[in-house]
Amino acid sequence: MFKAVRSVTDFRSLDEAEILIGYMDGMAGVVGEKDMTTSYWHGWRNGAVDAGFIEPDQAQLQLEEEFAKLAEM
Repeated sequence: MFKAVRSVTDFRSLDEAEILIGYMDGMAGVVGEKDMTTSYWHGWRNGAVDAGFIEPDQAQLQLEEEFAKLAEM
């Protein structure tokens, strides 16, 4: 399985294009392929959460807090 993305630093190491492709698949309810990258998987999970297919996990909530702290600066 993939290492969960919990920090802004982790997020910045991901490929933005793969995140977007994964996100769009997650929003559409498409199940990712078994050889997906961490970037795709991160986008897919977020898309699936935003579409209401799954609940956010602890890592997603932690990353959301990290981004909220940045927005406050």
